[in-house]
Amino acid sequence: MTTEVADSRLAAYPALSAYLRQTEGPQVPPMPQAPPRTRPRPRPRATTPVPTMRVTPTALRNGILAGALAVTALWAAQAEPSARLDVLFATGAHLTGLLAGYGVLVMLFLMARVPAVEHGVGADRLARLHALGGRYVLTLCLGHALLALCGYAAHAGTDLLSATLDLLGYPGLALAGAGTALLMAVGVTSARAMRRRVPHETWRAVHLLTYLGVALGFVHQLAGPDVAGSVLTVWAWSMLHATVAVLLVWYRVVVPVRQALKHSLRVIDVRDEGPGVVSVVMQGIGLDELRAEPGQFFRWRFLRRRLWHTALPFSLSAPVRDDTLRITVKAIGDHTRRMRRLKPGTRVLATGPFGALTAHRRTKRKVLLLAGGVGITPMRALFETLPGGPGDITLLYRAGSAEQLVLREELEEIARGRGAGLHYLLGRSDASFDPLAPQALRNLIPDLAEHDVYLCGPPGMTASATAALGRAGVPEERIHAECFTF
Repeated sequence: MTTEVADSRLAAYPALSAYLRQTEGPQVPPMPQAPPRTRPRPRPRATTPVPTMRVTPTALRNGILAGALAVTALWAAQAEPSARLDVLFATGAHLTGLLAGYGVLVMLFLMARVPAVEHGVGADRLARLHALGGRYVLTLCLGHALLALCGYAAHAGTDLLSATLDLLGYPGLALAGAGTALLMAVGVTSARAMRRRVPHETWRAVHLLTYLGVALGFVHQLAGPDVAGSVLTVWAWSMLHATVAVLLVWYRVVVPVRQALKHSLRVIDVRDEGPGVVSVVMQGIGLDELRAEPGQFFRWRFLRRRLWHTALPFSLSAPVRDDTLRITVKAIGDHTRRMRRLKPGTRVLATGPFGALTAHRRTKRKVLLLAGGVGITPMRALFETLPGGPGDITLLYRAGSAEQLVLREELEEIARGRGAGLHYLLGRSDASFDPLAPQALRNLIPDLAEHDVYLCGPPGMTASATAALGRAGVPEERIHAECFTF
């Protein structure tokens, strides 16, 4: 085992570090004297990945593009070339309308929590795709409305205001306008600047309007010439919507309810792990059937006052064993602060597992786990379970001070038992010292370029560490990260 504390900036000065090792011998920080515990201490063990079906990011992207091409082909097969201005506007309105309808279905599918997609692509990447795709969908919706108005105005020889009033007189078009307005409201509240100001519960409530907006849009599409012109097209378009609706209901409603009834999960202990950090231990029935892998997370709903209405995403901080699950949480908001007051016996609804930061991403024998702050939680579970011999697994733990280290005793016990490397990178970063600089990382791990890297931490740390790893020679495809803000 190698355990080092890099607060003194030795990582940046290999000669001084080597001199101290020669004169003082290997230095292992003394184990803190922990109070007596009634729970069994974790026994380090490596596990093999759980086989499961996964959709790769490339397959997902190709599938989405293939669907968009199919929709475009449907439009092209029905388009009638013409130089008339009103026909040109109408043709553009038909294309943007079809693509907007398809795009909305893609956005819903990305957030349907389909396990094969979640485990293969990763929840954070899906969220980013959803946010990016939402901008395109709203642009297409607005483009469709504007082109349709211009086409009608050109055909009727009137102005845009009069054309708008005339079109809203048709019930189907009025419903489509209402659906577009609902989608716009969702988009506005999801914008980054607005998202910070809107309470999470309000944002979720507004987001539910998406389903109503999609339903109103679907009614409008069935009446449009591009879909209604063929029985086969109506059937295919309806089946596409029905499939997405079934996936949403099944994985976001039926599966969570079934898991809650089957596993009967309850809090059995809440433990202080450090300043503002607690571990919540839960026990249930048949939890192995969840097939939760180290590195994954659940969305937790604690059925107690002021917590039950919000699903909180937290990673497992230990492997599933003896029908128990454990999460380790830092108090950074009202909900996380209230978790310290959870009582044994509190009922818990857990949806998941989610996330792709698991052993299946591994491509190299050697692995570096890089954690920042409370991002140590999924790394601690991987540190214990990733297969490997002595020297194959290394954990770098970045924190502001020794007092901020979480689960330190467990990490050191795992490192001793597995012969794994463990380095604490302590202190604040500044212009003269960055423990995650490329040269500092190479000093700690000379063959860094031959490692897979698993990375979890605050967004700023994750971004800077990813850039530093790339400059240190680690290929982008071997840097595996999931980053969330809540």
